[in-house]
Amino acid sequence: MKAWEATIRKTQNARKCADSLFGTTSVAHADDIEDDQNEEGCGGGGHQRAASPGGEVYNAERFLPNGDCYTGQWYDIFPHGHGKYLWTDGCSYVGEWCRGKKMGKGRFSWPSGAVYEGEFNNGYMDGQGTYTGPSGDVYRGQWTMNMKHGHGIRSYVNGDRYEGDWRRGLQEGNGKYQWVNENCYVGEWKNGVISGRGKFVWSNGYRYEGYWEDGLPKGSGTYRWPDGSFYTGNWSKDPDEQNGTFYPAKARILEGNLDWSPNDVFMNLSECIKICPGEKVMILPSQKKLAVWRSSKSGEGAKPRRGMVDGRASVGLERTVDRMKVLEGGVSDDDVVAEGNIVAEADMLGMEIGDVKLGGGSRTPGYLKVPKAGKRQGETICKGHKNYELMLNLQLGIRHSVGRAPPPTTLDLKSSAFDPKEKVWTKFPPEGSKHTPPHQSCEFKWKDYCPLVFRTLRKLFKVDPADYMLSICGDNALRELSSPGKSGSFFYLTDDDRYMIKTIKKAEAKVLLRMLSAYYNHFRAFENSLVTKFFGLHCVKLTGPAALQKKVRFIIMGNLFCSEYSIHRKFDLKGSSLGRLTEKPESQIDANTILKDLNLNFLFRLQKPWYQEFCRQIDRDCEFLEQERIMDYSLLVGLHFRETTGAGYLIPSGSRTPSGEVENESAPRLSRVDMDQLLIDPNMWASIRLGVNMPSCVERMVRQSGAELQLVGEPTGELYEVIMFFGVIDILQDYDITKKLEHAYKSFQYDPTSISAVDPRQYSRRFRDFLFRIFLEDE
Repeated sequence: MKAWEATIRKTQNARKCADSLFGTTSVAHADDIEDDQNEEGCGGGGHQRAASPGGEVYNAERFLPNGDCYTGQWYDIFPHGHGKYLWTDGCSYVGEWCRGKKMGKGRFSWPSGAVYEGEFNNGYMDGQGTYTGPSGDVYRGQWTMNMKHGHGIRSYVNGDRYEGDWRRGLQEGNGKYQWVNENCYVGEWKNGVISGRGKFVWSNGYRYEGYWEDGLPKGSGTYRWPDGSFYTGNWSKDPDEQNGTFYPAKARILEGNLDWSPNDVFMNLSECIKICPGEKVMILPSQKKLAVWRSSKSGEGAKPRRGMVDGRASVGLERTVDRMKVLEGGVSDDDVVAEGNIVAEADMLGMEIGDVKLGGGSRTPGYLKVPKAGKRQGETICKGHKNYELMLNLQLGIRHSVGRAPPPTTLDLKSSAFDPKEKVWTKFPPEGSKHTPPHQSCEFKWKDYCPLVFRTLRKLFKVDPADYMLSICGDNALRELSSPGKSGSFFYLTDDDRYMIKTIKKAEAKVLLRMLSAYYNHFRAFENSLVTKFFGLHCVKLTGPAALQKKVRFIIMGNLFCSEYSIHRKFDLKGSSLGRLTEKPESQIDANTILKDLNLNFLFRLQKPWYQEFCRQIDRDCEFLEQERIMDYSLLVGLHFRETTGAGYLIPSGSRTPSGEVENESAPRLSRVDMDQLLIDPNMWASIRLGVNMPSCVERMVRQSGAELQLVGEPTGELYEVIMFFGVIDILQDYDITKKLEHAYKSFQYDPTSISAVDPRQYSRRFRDFLFRIFLEDE
């Protein structure tokens, strides 16, 4: 709310500034601008004054130039109170307004006949409400940002009915679906389909109770007949994965009717378990904007101003640099030109951008600019590189591990699969062997740690084996990052940027193997976990003379920043202050620079459903890491700013440059309309999940003077639209004797709360507290 209020204040400041140049803006009948001073009637009716004394709310009737019409209470230049707005396309809204936004209870109607009646928030259907579709489908329940989210009841026109939990417009959680033919399912849902544990009962008395996946039985379950017979075992659509036991009733034994197959259930289900699809709303209330009107006090030739549904007003674009003198307080035109016309851009945006103080003569540094694009990370490992043979060994080993091993048949693993002693050695002589191809590298041994577990993890993470092998072992070479990390580990990137390979110490490999079972179960329980995803743990041992023998252990991880969006800012955040500053001059910071806690100058604002999921998942992940005695992990955050000027300066949310320039016209960008459409289209959610490709916004914050070690500064209300990426990394640091000694030593010199090396419980608590201060719900 503070951010929203600050944005309104800035908009008002910009309006005052624009008014000083163009005249005060007010609203009048489009056809009666010239006669406004005489207060003559509009269209035969009475005409309300465009400005009320004392800035009070008053009743008004507005007929806008494009044919839109508003009748109701008005304040300043906004609908405010109760009113009715009719759009020319047939949409209408009757209800409560707050400064130009649909806010409170109201009724929105579509030309198709669809109607939503309920609560609104910031122009969105948000709260309790009822939506009746054009076909007659009815949903009653909770909404969040135009989506069914929470508990609700959906009655379909064909007679089907669903009552239960919804998430982002789809059935997810626990719910009951009743078909018109009296078949019924009660249990868990995911992404709009039956998935999890539940019970399906046919109208004729047959029933299945057990686990489901993508709308079909998958895993352990029991099928029962009305006569008392039942079949229990492992279910799968693949006959090779089916196994179980049939227990016929006494009557069936006497009849000799024992011929039955689980496939009969799948054939029966495919016909009777169809879920009615949801309707797509082509136009959302939040997409409907107020039309263009003219100022009644600026004269007939005044440029039109556009009032938006969120109350912002854009200034006319014909302004020249000469008019900047009003704002500059004595700054010459040469100074303006020398600034690359950034000041002119700020003026035209009508906001305090960069170092221009609207209405004053002071100039303070404060431009926000995206860093220059860095070179593609890493040095390609080609022939002659010191690690060329090591790369060949790694690729040969991965090809052997992934290509020869059969895919896992189930996600249920025995405890023996997690035994640290569960490893496979393979020898790779240069001339080849029965199981290995000839190669040009030296002889080496390849070790797979817990191979079945990591194969199953790749299946759990929906990684295709062929794509995985092609990314790492394809014709394109790996790239080695220019310098090792603080731990001394080297990093390698695949050519497509999808996977990162890191060399790790023996102690780190032991930590991973020790926690592997808990790690696996954690991801099975929480698929949206933010913890680093591991795809394989391997070791290369060079053979030959003892002096040349060495072991190199590798962990293969997903690359968090593999995206079609360019990442402009990267932050590595721990919630501690000691040593948490990247000391680089601004000119040397590029897109590859990783900044730290004391460099952070933004608060991250997530939409309500994402924020709630983020808080829940951070709690779960930190609890898991705390139980495994892990510390020193961090949250890696990447930001892609969606709106920039031609010169690379950031544009605050809601503003545009006069020419509409952006950083890269071919790069994917999401407008407000795109965002709204994305919220209702389930197919567009495929590439978005918690921490990946998340449309969001950030608020600039500043630290107080003299508080250089302050972790969280004061919000400024300056918002920027971004695409966010984040995840928890570096989770293999055990709180061992080395870290305990480090904690004891540094505690004598520094504040114990400022250092990274602390007890896992304290680290987890501090980490969470810090994140919940910089991640906020977008109001």
